[in-house]
Amino acid sequence: MYDELTEVDIQKMKEELRYRYEVLAPALGAEVQRTREFGDLSENAEYKVAKQERNKNRSRIRYLEAMIRTAKVIPVASAPDCIGLFDYVTYYRADKDQTRRIQIVTTLRQDALAGFISKESPLGQALLGHRVGDRVTVRVSADKAYEVEIRLLEKGEDNTDLPISTF
Repeated sequence: MYDELTEVDIQKMKEELRYRYEVLAPALGAEVQRTREFGDLSENAEYKVAKQERNKNRSRIRYLEAMIRTAKVIPVASAPDCIGLFDYVTYYRADKDQTRRIQIVTTLRQDALAGFISKESPLGQALLGHRVGDRVTVRVSADKAYEVEIRLLEKGEDNTDLPISTF
């Protein structure tokens, strides 16, 4: 399965890769060498930590390269009155008497706690393509669902300041 990403997502991943290759990898390699000189490697905690950090960097590099290689680039534009990618949506959930404002984003930039909801999440999938006033059912699982009413739509754009997810 290919990840659907925008041109900005791809560019941000390339920038992070460049940083990891040119700045972080040499620094982490030097730290491994420095801590290796502390002596007995079986009891050298600093050396183990330095190797772990170097391995995390290598793992992130592999992840980013795979994401770039397999990504399907998608357009950002949507109809003026329909919910699309990067749009801000205010919805009302009657069962909790709760109104919430979110932004629909790509999976790579999602952060549910901050209000950035992935277009591939149950809520994101349910909202995409709908209009203000629509009531949509959000299917969380085969036996769990809830209904929301779309109250406000503010057209958004691909925000280059929105960071990509890390692990």
